[in-house]
Order: sequence, then C-alpha cells, then structure tokens
Amino acid sequence: MGAPTFNCPGLMSPSSSVPTSVHALRPADIKVVAALGDSLTAANGAGAPKEDAVAILLQYRGLAFQGGGDKGLDGHVTIPNIIRKFNPSLFGFANGISSSDVWDKAHLNLGFPGAESSDLLGQARQLVQLMQTHKEVDVQNDWKLINIFIGANDICAECQDRIQNSSGPHSPTQFGLNLQKTIQILYDHLPRTLVSLTGMFNMKMLRMVDHGQGFCQGLHVFECPCESDAQFTDQQISDICIGYMKSEQDIQDQGMFDTKDDFSLVIQPFFEDDIIPPELADGSVDLDFFAGDCFHFSQFGHGVVAKNLWNNILQPVGQKARKSNLSDYDFALNCPDPNCPFIRTTKNSKDCSKYFQPTKLY
Repeated sequence: MGAPTFNCPGLMSPSSSVPTSVHALRPADIKVVAALGDSLTAANGAGAPKEDAVAILLQYRGLAFQGGGDKGLDGHVTIPNIIRKFNPSLFGFANGISSSDVWDKAHLNLGFPGAESSDLLGQARQLVQLMQTHKEVDVQNDWKLINIFIGANDICAECQDRIQNSSGPHSPTQFGLNLQKTIQILYDHLPRTLVSLTGMFNMKMLRMVDHGQGFCQGLHVFECPCESDAQFTDQQISDICIGYMKSEQDIQDQGMFDTKDDFSLVIQPFFEDDIIPPELADGSVDLDFFAGDCFHFSQFGHGVVAKNLWNNILQPVGQKARKSNLSDYDFALNCPDPNCPFIRTTKNSKDCSKYFQPTKLY
C-alpha cells in the first residue's frame, strides 16, 4: 500500500531555520527517526507468504509502520517513508529483514520479538548510546522523532501473574511505571526530541480474529497464552487493555515531560476504542490485514496502521481520533493544518499562534 500522489504544497516544507521549540516542529524538520517496541515494531512476518509459518519468525522491520523505510512512500506507507519524501536526508529507519542488532539494516528500529514494557528501559538506554556514538546523528542539534508501541506481550502474560493486583508485574500500574521510566531516560539524555506513543489496542479483537482459524488458534497458544486461556475472560482482557490505555494517557496528562521546550510526549490513541477487527463486505475477518499467524500485521496491515497513525499525529491533542475503522483503508493521508502546520503537541494544541515562523522558500 503506497501513496505516490501524497503532496501537501507548502505545508510539508521544513522551517526556514531550525526550530528551537518542539511545539514548532514541522514533519520535515525531523532529521532522525527511531522506534521502540516488540515484534509489531520489528514487523515479524510482515512480508512472509501466508502459508509459511516459519517465516513469521523473520523480522521484516523495513516494513514496520513506525520504523521502516522499505519501498519508499510510492510503494509502502510508513511514518519514515512519509517524512523522507519531504526530507530525503532522514536517518534512522530500518531496511530489509534483520534482528535489532544488525546496525546496517535495523539502524534505530530497536523493537524486538517478545519485548514487554519492562524491556523498553534497555531499548531506551541502547538508543541513547547509539545516538551519542554514531556520526550520522548530531544528538544535540538534530530533531528526533521516537515512536513507541508496546503492550501486547504484557497482556499475553498478565493472566499468569501470581500477584493479581496493582503491584503485579503486568498490571496497568506497573505498565505505566515502565513507560514513565523509559521516557525519563530519553528526557534526561536526548535534547530536541518528540516521543510519539501509539496507544495500546484492545487484544479482545484477536479472539474474534481467531474464530474458525484452527491454525492461528494453535499458534496463539505459544504466542499469547492469555489470549488462548479460556479462564481469562473477554472482559478481563478488555479491562487490562483499558487500564494500559489509561496509564499511557495519565503520563501525558500529568505533563511531567512538558517542562522543557525541546522535549515532549504525545499519545496517539487511534486504537483505543477499536474492538472490531478488519472485515470484508460479507462480515468475515479480513485476514489480509494480518500475517499468517493472525496476530502480527502483514505488509498491508502495517500500511493501514501507518496511515491511521500519521493522521493521528497531525490531529490536535484533545481532538485526536480514538477509534479507527480498520476495514476502511482507502482514505487519504492528511496534510498539516495550515493554521498549525506542526506535529501536534499538548501546548501547540492549546495555542498554536505563538509558534509560527516562515518555511523555507525553494
């Protein structure tokens, strides 16, 4: 799924001078992009043939919706591919198939299979180290977009916690603390940074995808034990997911990472109210959205998610879509608002006028 005709005359140009405020950051001002997360960020199985179960193990991170750069925007929609159409010097996106430790391919897409929210702290420390030591990044002066998506593996393990209260290792409280500590590492060490946190989706959806798919049900016993556990009810899954979403939202709303002018955290909540999986016209699940295991996203699925994420990024905080119709993928990528052509933050969503400066003229 590409977007060869996407163009926003004037609105996607970089600023005339490098902005000093994260609240005046235009998409084309971003010089470095990075991604933290799990196998959905590593894009496991995204390019695999449906019938090849083994290929689900391959990390097609170049196709990842928030950290991949394969095929360019004409061939595949990802957040990096959108940005680099207007800033060809963008660095950090992944290409091809690789694990997270293969620098020449993974670059700054550090998500890895099986990662839980507790693993983000290590990913954040690794990201800081890579940015500080690689010549491709000017850590003090380059504007950086760090995309985070996490939570599926926490849900998949929550039902097995011996402690079933707020102190449990996969409780919403602990999930929120892990995210807070992760972002604190970035806040302390990376100036000129915007962190975009894609909100958790409701894993109850996967049980609907599983229905009648014996092969996928069998795989999910190993991939996500709690999703396969009949004793773990739909309501319990939903409640935990909603708890994770609330923990994410609370971090943003408390404003703890909005105390510097060159750093901000924004939640992208387009998954929040999604419970219905992508469907075909006859009401059956659209399995083209998923890789062969009915869990990870296919290349097509990554493109659909990337489109929803991009549009969410450009929507003001407080007015962001909290639900996406995953069955409707034929919608346009949005352009920045002429009245506020920046990546939206908590502050420029309240008053954008103070952040305006001219764009470059070509």
